[in-house]
Amino acid sequence: MNSVPIALNKAAMRKYEDLEIPCDDILASYLWVDGTGINLRSKDRTFDFVPKTNKDLPIWYFDGSNTAQATSDNSDTFIFPEVIYHDPFRRGSHILVLADTYQHNYQPTSTNYRKGCVILTEKADVEEPWFGFNQEFFLTTTDSRPLGWPPGGYPAPPGPYYCAIGANKIVARDLMEAFYRCCLYAGVHLNGINPGTTPSQWNFQVGPSPGIRAADDLWLARYILARLAEEYGTVATFEPQPIEDWPGNGTFVYFSSKDMREEDGILVIERAIDKLARRHGAHINEYDANNGADNARRLNGKNGMPHIRDFTAGTQNLLYPLWGVANRSCSVRIPRQVSEDKRGYLEDRRPAANADPYRIISIMLRTCIFDE
Repeated sequence: MNSVPIALNKAAMRKYEDLEIPCDDILASYLWVDGTGINLRSKDRTFDFVPKTNKDLPIWYFDGSNTAQATSDNSDTFIFPEVIYHDPFRRGSHILVLADTYQHNYQPTSTNYRKGCVILTEKADVEEPWFGFNQEFFLTTTDSRPLGWPPGGYPAPPGPYYCAIGANKIVARDLMEAFYRCCLYAGVHLNGINPGTTPSQWNFQVGPSPGIRAADDLWLARYILARLAEEYGTVATFEPQPIEDWPGNGTFVYFSSKDMREEDGILVIERAIDKLARRHGAHINEYDANNGADNARRLNGKNGMPHIRDFTAGTQNLLYPLWGVANRSCSVRIPRQVSEDKRGYLEDRRPAANADPYRIISIMLRTCIFDE
């Protein structure tokens, strides 16, 4: 259920922006994934020192009964600080702190997938796995209508909007420019942004980065985007299929290991794709926030997407047609340049927009590195 939007006079804040904060005081926003596995929460506190690492910061807690992570009779839920970023909203020495969540007995909460992901990335470190993500999303009004769509109707079909320019095709470029700059200021390894295939849809790319870094950066980028959208009076939604019969939203993952990036690495990439095909069902269960139920609406064989029941597309191997070079309608894509270089990475296009990147990395490592 959405709250009713109230238009405040944002100009009123300007007379407080230059208030001097004591030089020893640092404002820190702790942020974490709540019990939905989709939404982020945050709370702020003041420190009288500048932390150099996450180990300098204290473990904190919150009321988990209000985030679907605890019961009201035992509600204190711990947040462990994990990664420090610069705060693009307050700037100066103020910080954003990506944290993960633990129950009263110090066991991970049900949506704390980071802890297990750390264990797997450390175990796989000898293979030097790198990950990147391409995040799709829609900007909507507070009542969930895509921003810029005609009242009571639909825009022209997809085609004119992808990477387009012009006020008749593009929505909220100024918000996205602010997002780009805020992410880079914060320390997020943001590789790029572009308009999507329908009005109000945008993409941004995080990574490639070693180990768990890209997943941390993706969660932080989602937080920054939600905060900026809040300031602009809009909502960034990661709903996998916001409008029926229109293109949906995914979180495409780019993956490579050391062997894939070396000479004749294409052979290693092909073997990895074969492994992915054999564990298609296991991956689908990890590729959205509701164990495949959300992706069932998005992976419907329409709008350039494969069907959820199939790991198909491409005709490079007549005996086992699983993948395609430069084919964006397939489950797994090999970029054209990778095919020509005979080395590089693969792109798995199945994860939904609301997928947890820690879950994506974990299942990719289990399948492609540890041969589970």
